[in-house]
Amino acid sequence: MSEEKILVIGGAGYIGSHVVKALSEDGFAVVVYDNLSTGQKINLCAKAEFVQGDILDEEKLNSVMSQGFSAVVHLAAKKAVGESMEHPEIYSRNNINGSVNIFNAMLKKGIKNIVFSSTSAVYGTPQYLPLDEKHPVNPLSFYGFTKAEIERIMSWYSQLKDFHYVALRYFNAVGYAADGSIRGKEINSQNLLPLVMETAVGKREKLYVYGNDYDTPDGTCIRDYIHVEDLASAHVAAIKKFLSDNRSYTVNLGTNKGTSVLEIIKATEKVTGQHINYEFAPRRAGDPAKVVATNDYAEKLLGWKPKYQNIEQIIETVWNLEK
Repeated sequence: MSEEKILVIGGAGYIGSHVVKALSEDGFAVVVYDNLSTGQKINLCAKAEFVQGDILDEEKLNSVMSQGFSAVVHLAAKKAVGESMEHPEIYSRNNINGSVNIFNAMLKKGIKNIVFSSTSAVYGTPQYLPLDEKHPVNPLSFYGFTKAEIERIMSWYSQLKDFHYVALRYFNAVGYAADGSIRGKEINSQNLLPLVMETAVGKREKLYVYGNDYDTPDGTCIRDYIHVEDLASAHVAAIKKFLSDNRSYTVNLGTNKGTSVLEIIKATEKVTGQHINYEFAPRRAGDPAKVVATNDYAEKLLGWKPKYQNIEQIIETVWNLEK
């Protein structure tokens, strides 16, 4: 695959850096395009070329895409759910307008394949479990809406132009590269496991657990946690898929297994040997009790299955970085 050149937009970020690593190790030539607003240069793969730029800069996008690429991987987005509800204008401009800029630059430069970083947030409250790709799309947050809207735009582009996409709907991304090669932690993460780890090492006085009266075995929310290296390998598989058939797909990336908030806390205590100080707080609006995905379609379509199935094994990769 060494002749294939891939542009990874947002490739210096948490998930992006792992995707770049996986692509490079598979023999692809990779160019990273990132504005470094949340990404870090320390995470850049030595084999990858780096171009600093923003997805709102149409001229810069056109310039970098002039290099010619077999495919684009698009991971650049604002993703804080609460912030999206307070500032929809920022999320509209960055996520939706920025994505359209990417698509238009691709068309202008004759690049027809894109892997898009989508989210399970497009589904909203589950009507049934496990969630599959046929589940209705009804996001509860403006962030989820932007991702769903971008998927709709890609679907139209695919119908009207020589344009092909794989929309990968991530569930809860966790962990770090097991070999320790990704050293820059995610900046200002509001996700559960980083907050638990900050509490374990004393950077945070206590962890707030929002709700302990859900209809789950221990009363706390259950989510599908997927290791970031498994997400990265799915991007490689997606690129290989449409380099062979030039069609468009939407695919869930989860483990088909749920873990509760309290189970995450207990597993972290076991792995780290540290006490996690936590306190129950009222439920947050819009938090469903349980969200778990089926990955049957990903396995059938991409030949992909998550390698990391044990939550303690996943937490170990975070703890090794923290240490």
